Amino acid sequence: MKTYVVGGAVRDELLGLPVKDRDHVVVGATPEEMARLGYKPVGKDFPVFLHPQTHEEYALARTERKSGRGYKGFKVYASPEVTLEEDLKRRDLTINALARDESNRLIDPFGGEADLKKGVLRHVSEAFSEDPLRILRVARFAARFGFEVAPQTMKLMKGMVRSGEADYLVAERVWQEFAKGLMEPHAERMFEVLKESGLYAKLFPELTRWPDNFSGSLAARFTLLTWPLTREQISSLSERLRAPNDVRELAIAAATCREHLKVVHTAAAARLLELLTAGDAFRKPERFAELLEVARRAQPGLDTTRVERALGAVRALDEGAIARTASSKQEIPKLIRQARLQAIARAL
Repeated sequence: MKTYVVGGAVRDELLGLPVKDRDHVVVGATPEEMARLGYKPVGKDFPVFLHPQTHEEYALARTERKSGRGYKGFKVYASPEVTLEEDLKRRDLTINALARDESNRLIDPFGGEADLKKGVLRHVSEAFSEDPLRILRVARFAARFGFEVAPQTMKLMKGMVRSGEADYLVAERVWQEFAKGLMEPHAERMFEVLKESGLYAKLFPELTRWPDNFSGSLAARFTLLTWPLTREQISSLSERLRAPNDVRELAIAAATCREHLKVVHTAAAARLLELLTAGDAFRKPERFAELLEVARRAQPGLDTTRVERALGAVRALDEGAIARTASSKQEIPKLIRQARLQAIARAL
């Protein structure tokens, strides 16, 4: 029984990056042996165990055989006879098919270290084309490292899209990879790679362009990406991608406010109050502040000072006291609206 550190931990160490998690491959062991040594089984689809002390993952060396469409269409074979090289060969990219043995010796059967130095994302074997999710993973790694995709790997990716293999992508898995890519330092590279592969048009038919740079939270980045879209288009895209509620809500709120924001430099108190109401600024001021930040990035030169002054003036009102002056419950909304308009007018 031999254990090896594999994949991202080895890659990131070679790049001089912090190593957060270490994955291990175990060669020459059975599930029963792992259990006897105190490892806790956690894998559903193949034998993965948690170390009894470190709780790091230890997976038995395995191979995979294509048995159907999509990323779930595989049969996994784990056995003490499976070698480390056979295990590494099933991985997506050469930069992820790296290992270190117990004496810290680098094991690199597919040239991953050289590709790291050249800044190239290259598939390990033709089996790459059996899993359509790998197109998104390549795009995500391009966004993380700014690397180029090897021509033969791009050719494989294009073929996967043309053949219809990519049509079997599962929305939840697409969102996982897409969301990670949006948060990477070079997020725009993800879209460039997806467009070249042909997958962009299938995943994002509503989007004709993407920003040159992204910043902020995941919700802010998604909102910046979808800024030109209508509420209906954003709802459709969010549903198709299974975007979380907080992400889709900010994007839809931005679409609701976009027309108001175009005239904020001259808008009267009533129009500014409409904007604040449409953006739910009174109940969710933090989200509204994030919305304004996205708006400034999407519309360079946009000055939101008047909006912020208007919001500050309204939030300073004692609306409870105003409500108590009403002669009936029906009168309360009217009095509060009047007070808000007056406060905004004074603040401008």
